[in-house]
Amino acid sequence: MSVPYESDSAPYESAPGPYASENRRKPPDDVDDLGPRAGRVHISARRLGADATTLGSLALRSPQVLMGLAVVFVVSYAADALFGPPWWIPLGLWVVSGGLTFHRPCERLLARWLYRLRYPTQEEERKLTAVWLQVTARAGVDADAFQLWVEDSDEINAMAAAGHIVGVTSHSLRTLSPGRLAGVLAHELGHHAGGHAWASLLTFWYTLPARIAWRLLRWLAGRVDRLSVGVAAVVIGVLGAAAFALATATYGLVLLPLATPYLVAAVSRRSELRADEHAAGLGFAQQLMTVLREDLDHAEHARAGAPALNVRSEKEGVIARLLASHPDVHTRLHHLQAHLESGR
Repeated sequence: MSVPYESDSAPYESAPGPYASENRRKPPDDVDDLGPRAGRVHISARRLGADATTLGSLALRSPQVLMGLAVVFVVSYAADALFGPPWWIPLGLWVVSGGLTFHRPCERLLARWLYRLRYPTQEEERKLTAVWLQVTARAGVDADAFQLWVEDSDEINAMAAAGHIVGVTSHSLRTLSPGRLAGVLAHELGHHAGGHAWASLLTFWYTLPARIAWRLLRWLAGRVDRLSVGVAAVVIGVLGAAAFALATATYGLVLLPLATPYLVAAVSRRSELRADEHAAGLGFAQQLMTVLREDLDHAEHARAGAPALNVRSEKEGVIARLLASHPDVHTRLHHLQAHLESGR
């Protein structure tokens, strides 16, 4: 997908959009212009990592993973009793299936069907690849180790997923200058460098059976009142016995997910700040701060034009903020500003 970067290519001109007129008024500077850096580029052989937030997230989600494993075991054992195939075959296939999330063809399927991404057009690829080469060169990472994708969206956003997926919205490609786009991509590269992307997908996959079972239980619970007293008693007894068996088999760890959402959200917010630190360490703190400030200005403008949203936001309170997976923009700007002032 990558094409060679040419340093003498014509400067990028953003298409009409919310930031286009502002970009035209400003002269090129360190924030808006991204020029190639001279010197040799050292490419590290290390691609996947796991920082403290990744390890913390995996530890906090381990009870849900065990629940998913228990659900698959119960289904496999029931299938063994009813149809005859050994229970350990489907269970073993499920355990090793997580490795497919890092297989390139499987990642392409995930990008298309799960994340709703597409391949970039020729013009999008030209700008995206040129900026990506600059970002990965600063990080000492092989640019071709990742797959670049585009999401059709009217928002400025990007994503890192699986082991090699980097996606950016079409609106970001149209409106952001190369320097600001580099700041956004450097943040996503930080998620890959810290292992946040692969850990998130892996836990999503292995906790899927538990989440399906939970939704099924909620669906059944909502229909208990429609059953006769005898049938309802049988259903409640079976579900209670299954819950007790799971709690006993996992030494009570199956109940931990009820107490961990706040910790998981806190670790997720910290991983976002870690990705910001990674982008700042590559020299993109100012560019990323500019994008965040513009996003904050647009969000405040939208809230000012919708009083009903202001009332709803005030009612969300502390609980909603504690469960948020992303830190607020002010917190991100504060940490990036501290990085700039420290001169690191």
